[in-house]
Amino acid sequence: MATVVQKFGGTSVGDTDKIKRVAERIRARMEEGDQVVTVVSAMGKSTDKLVDLANDITDSPDPREMDMLLTTGEQVTISLVVMALKELGVEAVSLTGWQAGIRTEPVHQDARITDIDPSFVQDYLNEGKAVLVAGFQGVSDDGDITTLGRGGSDTTAVALAAALQADSCSIFTDVTGVYTADPRYVDGARQLDSVSYDEMLELANLGAGVLHPRAVEFAKNYSVPLIVRSSLEDVPGTLVEEEVSMEENLIVRGLAFEKDITKISIERLPNQYETMSEVFAILAAEGINVDLIIQQTTSDHALNVSFSVDTDKLDRALELLEENKVHLCYSIVRHESLLAKVSIVGSGMISNPGVAADMFRVLSEEEVEIKMVSTSEIGVSAIVPEEAMIRAANALHTQFELGQKDKEKVEALQA
Repeated sequence: MATVVQKFGGTSVGDTDKIKRVAERIRARMEEGDQVVTVVSAMGKSTDKLVDLANDITDSPDPREMDMLLTTGEQVTISLVVMALKELGVEAVSLTGWQAGIRTEPVHQDARITDIDPSFVQDYLNEGKAVLVAGFQGVSDDGDITTLGRGGSDTTAVALAAALQADSCSIFTDVTGVYTADPRYVDGARQLDSVSYDEMLELANLGAGVLHPRAVEFAKNYSVPLIVRSSLEDVPGTLVEEEVSMEENLIVRGLAFEKDITKISIERLPNQYETMSEVFAILAAEGINVDLIIQQTTSDHALNVSFSVDTDKLDRALELLEENKVHLCYSIVRHESLLAKVSIVGSGMISNPGVAADMFRVLSEEEVEIKMVSTSEIGVSAIVPEEAMIRAANALHTQFELGQKDKEKVEALQA
């Protein structure tokens, strides 16, 4: 008997017909003899509707009360799925995050899981019941209900799989697996049979929306076999695991892109050891994540520092820098919006020099201006004008032979 954890997102449980189909899938898996834990998100756009209700009341909702409000969405789903299972003759029970033993840090709206007591869930499994767990939520040590932030249901599922030492964790979504690029925007993007934890984590951090980075971190840290599958079609998905074979000897395995990036430049900072730490500590204290960073020394030994942030954090970042201008002793702050980040990812890049050069050559041939660059062992990212993002992504996808036609060409050469 295997223990499996499944997660179904909001689109997969968007109405009662879809909920009934999820119940049928759970029953089918249990009929194979498996113990099944299923994590679900709120139905469709119901979380957005709850946010709208709060915004109708106040422009600045209290974070604790928002967590109380938003967690009701997942509770609606778990109860409806259990009702559907019982109509199919399947014994089942629904559990909120805290009933499932999920403990978090005392942070509202973006809490991290600190511990899980799996005994509550395991007892129900031992009774032969299907267990439905509300995703996205837990409870802090002081008894407050908390939410896990964006992608929280993915994280709930993988964390439960780790705590239960489950044989696998399947993330059911509206795509059939992990693709070489977003198929809505890149011609010839194809599904990967497998991808490594490190590659998936890099892709997720760089804008690929199929899995949340925190969920991938859990899977990697606890060696949870993670499968991304379609909730609509019964087809093989993509396995996320520790190591994968170099599929078709691809150096680059996938690419990601995201828009709404802004470049902020601070000019003529004092050239002192503590300058960089002071600048970024001020931003970090307000939860502003900084991505790419460039430091330059002027001819008279002052510092110019540029970095990228999400555009929705721009106003607050500028306010903080202005509030601390006297302390930081800079001359001027400039910013440039309507930018995007395009990234290539692949573990084969470690042992293959020249990948970045190929990337920059392609962008040059496409007349795409590069504003900033960042590299890691398995990835290269470039900040480019937003209007060139899709054009750049398609050109890079072709250059590194990631598409379906490119796959067939490589297979023919290897035959």
